This record gives sequence, structure tokens and C-alpha cells, in this order.
Amino acid sequence: MLGVANLPAYALGTLLIIVLPGPSSLYTLSVAARRGVRTGYRAGAGVFLGEMVLMLLAAAGVASLLQANPVAFAVVRYAGAGYLGWIALGMLRAAWKTWRTRKEPADGPQTPEEPAVERPFRRSVLITLLNPKAILFFISFFVQFVDPAYPYPALSFAVLAVVYQSISVCYITALILGGTYLSAQFRRRKRLSAGLTTGAGALFFGFAAKLATAGG
Repeated sequence: MLGVANLPAYALGTLLIIVLPGPSSLYTLSVAARRGVRTGYRAGAGVFLGEMVLMLLAAAGVASLLQANPVAFAVVRYAGAGYLGWIALGMLRAAWKTWRTRKEPADGPQTPEEPAVERPFRRSVLITLLNPKAILFFISFFVQFVDPAYPYPALSFAVLAVVYQSISVCYITALILGGTYLSAQFRRRKRLSAGLTTGAGALFFGFAAKLATAGG
């Protein structure tokens, strides 16, 4: 079909890979839980953009060149680990701030400067682009479903991209809607908010450590 080999297998594999917990999905859920649906979709839009850029790079062969150059790939890997660690520190600082104000009224307005400081769209784009695991996915999985004999490979990549992003949009939407419920709980229970934000920060430290120590 349009130069795509075994589309059902690709769709199933994509679904399984997308639903596996990763930095991008965890960050989107965290943003939605802390700041609501609208801000959650800003983070989700950053994930979609980052994934599209990686798909275009894979289609152009740039990702394969990056994988073939150990030094360049190591730079991306350590940059990604450092960025995830920096995000983890920010989450832990936010958790500590929430814990310190746990006895204050929970129905007050959110400080206006917080969204501008975090910039969830830009942050989620960088999380996605600096994740070598995502790069390797588009190298090893994404491209193998394109029939090399098909005369219009760009069309094949477009079909794969639409399928991938359709599944990704559904999954991110589920995360954001689930985060809305958590947001209501967090506003009422600051201790819960601080505890779960600390847990998310710890997970990001784990992502950073795993990325930094993984083989190139």
C-alpha cells in the first residue's frame, strides 16, 4: 500500500512503542496534572513537533549518519542526559516549594510567571529531539516498513508519519485528560502534589542516568 510494507504490523508495533513510558509522555502527563488541559496540550504539541522532525531526519538519512558517527551520537546522548537531569532538578524544586506551602489555602490563583518560566512547548520539543532512543526508533523501526522499490518513497514516509502521529495524538490526549483529574486532586492535596512531583523528578533522574550510561 503506497510503498508501505505490512502496515498492520507497523501500526501494532508503533502502538506498543508509544505506550511505553518515556520522558516525553511523562513530562506531558506532569504538565497536564500541574497546569491543566490547555498547558498539557502545549507540551503535547511539542512532542508532536519533535517527532515530526525526527521522522523527517530519518527519511533524509540524517539520523543514520548520526548513528554511524559515535562521537556525534555521544554528544547527543550526553546532552539529552544533562537536559533530563536539569528538568528533574526543576521538578524537585517545585515539589519542595509546594511542600513548604502545603498549609496555605489551595484555591488561590496560580502565579502568572510560572508558565512563562517553564515553557512546556519548547521543553517537550527538546526532550523529544535529545532522546537518542527516539532517534534509534526511527532508524531501526520506522524506515524498515518502506519498500525500497516504490518509486515515491516520500509518500511512503508520509503514510507512516500519519499513522504514527494519529496513534500518538490519541495517547497524548488520554494522558492529558487523565492529568486533568490529577490536577484537581493536586490543588486540594498539596502533600500529594509534592510527593508525586518528587516521584516524577526521581524518574527523570533515572532516565538521565540510564541515557548517560547506555552504550552508544
